[in-house]
Amino acid sequence: MAYEPTVMRRALASLERRRDSLERRRYQLERELYAKEPRLREVDAALRGTMADLALLATGKKPVAPDGPEIDAIRARNEDLQRERTALLAGLGYGPDALDEVPACPRCGDRGWVDGGMCACLKELCAQEQMNALTALLNLTEEQDFDRLRLDVYSDRPWQGRNRSPRENMSRVVQVCEGYARQFPRYPLKNLLLSGGTGLGKTFLSGCIAREVASRGYSVVYDTAINLFAAFETRRFTRDAGEERQARDVTRRYLGCDLLILDDLGSELTTPLSQSTLYEVVNSRLQGERHTIISTNLSQEDIAARYTPQLVSRVGGLYQELTFYGDDLRLQR
Repeated sequence: MAYEPTVMRRALASLERRRDSLERRRYQLERELYAKEPRLREVDAALRGTMADLALLATGKKPVAPDGPEIDAIRARNEDLQRERTALLAGLGYGPDALDEVPACPRCGDRGWVDGGMCACLKELCAQEQMNALTALLNLTEEQDFDRLRLDVYSDRPWQGRNRSPRENMSRVVQVCEGYARQFPRYPLKNLLLSGGTGLGKTFLSGCIAREVASRGYSVVYDTAINLFAAFETRRFTRDAGEERQARDVTRRYLGCDLLILDDLGSELTTPLSQSTLYEVVNSRLQGERHTIISTNLSQEDIAARYTPQLVSRVGGLYQELTFYGDDLRLQR
């Protein structure tokens, strides 16, 4: 799962804040217990002293046997201090490990990485940060959920030129989208083309898919076609090193995320650069076997007339089209 750099940075910052919070609480408790029982401070200092003595013996010029009298004496001293420390803490109403540094995640020690891979705790934080980003961009609400989706807002009357009523059609569309999201990435279809007029639920269903897939720990990038083309244009033409680096990070997330949802294709100006950019994104993600959803108000005929034959062949042949039709729901409301 390839999380975008911004999401990863925020998740790592959250992890660091969690470590700092735990350490502050431990330190505060330590100060309080030292104030109540000054002998506890002395015992802790003496325990650190025994560890320093062992280190000096181990690194000294004269070899010391592990079971020699010097080591045994230090160990005996350490054990006596441990017993006294346990008794002092018990007298204050605490267990023997009350002042120990205990990480929130014992598997990785709150570092975020274990055995060369991302720990589950960092994955969870990434998923949370990603959901926050999607919520801000999509204006996600609790209503954007498959379980809350209503089909009764679509007409059940026959629609001109269609075999199904808008409601019957949306029932089929929702079934595919729900299966795609809840079985991701194992659903038989990898790429979807959501096409149809405005106000028919394309963005709503995109939000449902994004919420479901992101909540299961996969990296999701949702953006408009205009923003995507602008990022690639900046990456190519800017002379500012900082802008170029930022644009490179942004374009990398389009290409590397588990699921890219590209909204409002066709709203951009058609230029040679936008044509080549769209082909690069679509082709790169197909070759990498990454999943993509494209939402557009354009029909297949419009797409064929507007974009290059190479792009049209890939979208037409390797994307499952889901067509939306009916009355504009926003006008009805």
